[in-house]
Amino acid sequence: MSDSGPAPSASAPSAPASAEPAPSALPAEFHEIAKRVNNWGRWGADDEIGTLNLVTDEVVREAAATVRGGRRVALALPLKEDGVQTGMIPGRVNPLHTMVQINHELFGPGTVATSDDAVTMGLQTATHWDALTHVSHSGTIYNGRPADTITAHAGARYSGIDKAPYVVSRGVLLDVARAKGLDRLPGDHAVTPEDLDEAEEFGGVRVRAGDIVLVRTGQVQVYLAGDKHAYGYPSPGLSVRTPEWFHARDVAAVANDTLTFEIFPPEIENLWLPVHALDLVEMGMLQGQNWNLENLSTACAEDSRYAFLLSAMPEPFIGGTGTPVAPVAIL
Repeated sequence: MSDSGPAPSASAPSAPASAEPAPSALPAEFHEIAKRVNNWGRWGADDEIGTLNLVTDEVVREAAATVRGGRRVALALPLKEDGVQTGMIPGRVNPLHTMVQINHELFGPGTVATSDDAVTMGLQTATHWDALTHVSHSGTIYNGRPADTITAHAGARYSGIDKAPYVVSRGVLLDVARAKGLDRLPGDHAVTPEDLDEAEEFGGVRVRAGDIVLVRTGQVQVYLAGDKHAYGYPSPGLSVRTPEWFHARDVAAVANDTLTFEIFPPEIENLWLPVHALDLVEMGMLQGQNWNLENLSTACAEDSRYAFLLSAMPEPFIGGTGTPVAPVAIL
């Protein structure tokens, strides 16, 4: 990030000298990939924002220069009680919207009346960012910090979503489905590095350092058609091989149009959420889910360009392990 970003915490524990993972039930294949994408200590032992460090002032200036006509495309799903969540993940409830004041004449009869409302919801309920603390493995979170620094009352002590206040950069749509001539990838399709290369070539764009990559599978169409159970399972998504592609390109963040982000059920039997662990814990890279990329797919195809200014600012929940977001692509 630029010099105007948050100062590192002087009290943060140092990352270990070695990024060797602690013993765990995770297979050797996972740990081998983890070593290759690991960013612990890359931006110092006190770092809490990971690959967002790649979004420099120069990157943002170049991102702003992609705007030509000013066309804006909203990428968020509506927040509503009948949302994408099905109850599979305990506590991750769809928004429960309550009116707490309705035309209340707060200062007496005849004065201006106000209406207020309140919402109860999971922070990862609909279109959202996962903070770097959303998952842990082998007892650790990003930069080698212990997972028990996430507590019931304070949330994430380090790398909470509030530590990532500026998420504005060049966005790149890798329209994997359209590149293959499909409206939607099949539910058993694991998006591979080769698929990402193909989508780059199709879009005539090259992903570069500091970009935010949006990967379209078309899966959100299932939810938009009214079947939220089929939306979640089975679902196409990112392969365990993709973190190395993003690491090699120095991508700042990745989002897609699925519930689980990675292919679900997993491509490696009984290895659940490995892409989450590689992206968030090892690489320190924000990932987003439930983004509606359908209108953006159409807009990019009409304009024959797949790079744009993307604003996807997190809500600064102190200690949050995720946040709702209302991203906007500006072409």
